[in-house]
Amino acid sequence: MTQEGADLEARLEEQEAFEPPESFVEQANVTDSGIHEEFEENWPDCWERAADLLSWDEAYDTVLDDGDAPFYEWFTGGELNASYNCLDRHVEDGAADEAAIEWIGELGETRSYTYDELLTEVNEFAATLRSLGVGEDDVVTLYMPMIPELPVAMLACARIGAPHSVVFAGFSADALATRMNSADSEYLVTCDGYYRRGDALDHISKTNEGLAGVEHEVSDVVVVDRLGDDLEHSLAANQHDYDDLVADYEGETVEPVSRDAEDMLFLMYTSGTTGQPKGVKHTTGGYLAYTAWTSRAVLDIEADDTYWCSADIGWITGHSYIVYGPLALGTTSVMYEGTPDYPEKDRLWEIVENYEVDIFYTAPTAIRAFMKWGKEYPEKHDLSSLRLLGTVGEPINPRAWKWYYKHIGNEACPIVDTWWQTETGGMMITTLPGINTMKPGSAGPPLPGIDARVVTASGEEVSAGEAGYVTVDKPWPGMLRTLYNNDERFINEYWQEYSDEETDEWVYFPEDGAKVDDDGYITILGRVDDVINVSGHRLGTMEIESAVVGVDGIAEAAVVGGDHEVKGEAVYVYAIPEDGYDADAELEERAIEGVLDSIGPIAKPEEVLFTPELPKTRSGKIMRRLLEDIASGNELGNTSTLRNPEVVDDIAAQVEDD
Repeated sequence: MTQEGADLEARLEEQEAFEPPESFVEQANVTDSGIHEEFEENWPDCWERAADLLSWDEAYDTVLDDGDAPFYEWFTGGELNASYNCLDRHVEDGAADEAAIEWIGELGETRSYTYDELLTEVNEFAATLRSLGVGEDDVVTLYMPMIPELPVAMLACARIGAPHSVVFAGFSADALATRMNSADSEYLVTCDGYYRRGDALDHISKTNEGLAGVEHEVSDVVVVDRLGDDLEHSLAANQHDYDDLVADYEGETVEPVSRDAEDMLFLMYTSGTTGQPKGVKHTTGGYLAYTAWTSRAVLDIEADDTYWCSADIGWITGHSYIVYGPLALGTTSVMYEGTPDYPEKDRLWEIVENYEVDIFYTAPTAIRAFMKWGKEYPEKHDLSSLRLLGTVGEPINPRAWKWYYKHIGNEACPIVDTWWQTETGGMMITTLPGINTMKPGSAGPPLPGIDARVVTASGEEVSAGEAGYVTVDKPWPGMLRTLYNNDERFINEYWQEYSDEETDEWVYFPEDGAKVDDDGYITILGRVDDVINVSGHRLGTMEIESAVVGVDGIAEAAVVGGDHEVKGEAVYVYAIPEDGYDADAELEERAIEGVLDSIGPIAKPEEVLFTPELPKTRSGKIMRRLLEDIASGNELGNTSTLRNPEVVDDIAAQVEDD
């Protein structure tokens, strides 16, 4: 490294706040520094701004109906269609030949859809679904990987008023059956298989296994042929080839069905503490308005942008910020089927360069992997088209933030660190990139109109610098309406903790811990249960992990609590060294020193264990429960949801050897 480079690294290391570049501010969608105050003064009518981004068949009567709280209703009386808002109106406004989706396959294939072409495919598949008997309010399950037919199917369902329930393709057969049973879904759209790291994966066999566990009759299954000659398979009597079906409706148009703003747009199942997944219900008007508004205000999306969210559509991030938000604004949304390191570790940066991507939105898990692989991979490519960077899915530690800022954004791109959940529908806590100072490691202030606070266990707001729990004291348009067929669980899981039913004061509790600074910036510390109790002191795992990853030579870390005879619980660190660093006693000592310097002796790790990988779910979340089992010497739990189950046994064996 040159002296100039070393000086730059040192400056970034010390810098705790960053201003958005003037060149970005000049062109940003939102630049009025008084927007927070304006939204507060005009709440809830401030959310008309979001509704105005959509086209309505019937104007709404009321912005918010809170008469049956916490079953809030937004834009009541209004009618619209999500498919029309994402497609038809852009074609009618002259954008027929503008790119809607740019798709890149695992093997390097590409497909480009203009808004007119995407509308044509959606119309044809909507006609196909109707021919199979799908009607309004029938839940259609979509069990598909990142192929273009997935957003086509989503928008076709929305067009005819049939809610969709997307099941992540990496989930098991049992997960498919559980979700179809819960939704009472009689229709399924799936595929024969897909590619991972160049290999053809059989998806239809897993699908059939799942269908065998569905407790009601499944009327029809539509199967997309993704693998061609790479997989031989036969179709059952109620299974149909996608292309053969759609060919019968070539050129057909389907009039978009007007849906009440409170009609269900989709179900999204998320993990539940009881082991039973929760069917989160999102509706047409409020959800679509909120994702469009946050896409415009936070991601700074304009119609002429090429925008890339690297998430999977099987998760809420892909619903909100690959499909509905970006397409509602008429932009070009990039879809990538593959993994970041296949065929090479510069795959993503190659795509950014080739498609001249303006906005890139990814997960801290990916950024930590980029760091581990090294800056030489992004340096191979021209990333100067990038204007804005974003992170989503979990808190990002300051070191990873600064690496992203320097090596991907070239210190010229604001970073929006976004906190939100499946249940919130869209972003809740983050900076507005044309207004707010950025603080690495801190998500930022609540968005305008979002009354998020950090409170004690008794509900009192904490002082600056203190840790507490995130709550949201006012409703917002993108919020879930209930849990499917389970209003009681909806109240118990999200509202009971801090609400006062007698006074009809309802407070949403997302079960995340956080702390707030003097400027009102909120730093998310992780799930409430991601806390270690050492000798009566509660320590957030995220804070310790940030300290460990702040050490040169450590790319990623997971911190858990393990049984300890004296302390009750002790801190155990599992860390991945960066390429070029030895997993030796010196690195372990520096990791421990990093925790001592950042937090203090109370958080000193009992042990630091180096491993080439951490156990992760298929969505990239670290499976800390299994690491806790290893630390405590317990019998290992279920590893079927992991994308790398073998690593658990490897770590356990290493612990035994020690």
